[in-house]
Amino acid sequence: MRIVIAGGHGQIALLLEQHLTSAGHTAVGLIRRPEQVPDVTATGAEVVVLDLESVDLDAVAQVLEGADAAVFAAGAGPNSGVLRKDTVDRGASVLLADAAERVGVRRFLQISGMGVDTPPAQFSDGDWPAYFSAKAAAEDDLRSRDLDWVILRPGGLTDEPGVGRVTLTDKVTDLGFVPRADVAAVIAALLTSDVSHRTLELVSGDTPIGQAVRDL
Repeated sequence: MRIVIAGGHGQIALLLEQHLTSAGHTAVGLIRRPEQVPDVTATGAEVVVLDLESVDLDAVAQVLEGADAAVFAAGAGPNSGVLRKDTVDRGASVLLADAAERVGVRRFLQISGMGVDTPPAQFSDGDWPAYFSAKAAAEDDLRSRDLDWVILRPGGLTDEPGVGRVTLTDKVTDLGFVPRADVAAVIAALLTSDVSHRTLELVSGDTPIGQAVRDL
């Protein structure tokens, strides 16, 4: 498979690129800044420098031509301000999905966040409301499309080593945490599965990742 990953220099994206290339797939990381190129190529992935906040649909469609799947792993990040929460977390996802539809890339996986539909009270200040609003709008946009989409909502992200065991379901009972390495492994498994039209929540658990995806 040839898989294009928006936000290709993000922590989850770099781990995903390693997963995909080690399994014989072609990963293409879309990044904003040329100085990020070495980190992405070190995973074995191809790189395209393309700022989704400033390019047009034609440019994104050209990159997606011939791909088997697209992954939206981009985010404005902390302290980026309210406006960029919308232009990146919502707008860039919409642009990538528009391009996927234009060139016939049906498989689309969007990384979102747990609590998007019901934000926890502790995230009511600062830029958090804008973040949750942008993510919710991006989810709604993707659900409206004729694509084989999957929305993945991880719990609290950690840098602990992956353990390969998760809870992956439509709705988890509490927020929970999950290593970024396990999130990347779940995405890799979902991309090669038949799962579609699902909004899934993910935290660490007891089920091996392959089994968790097969059980969906």
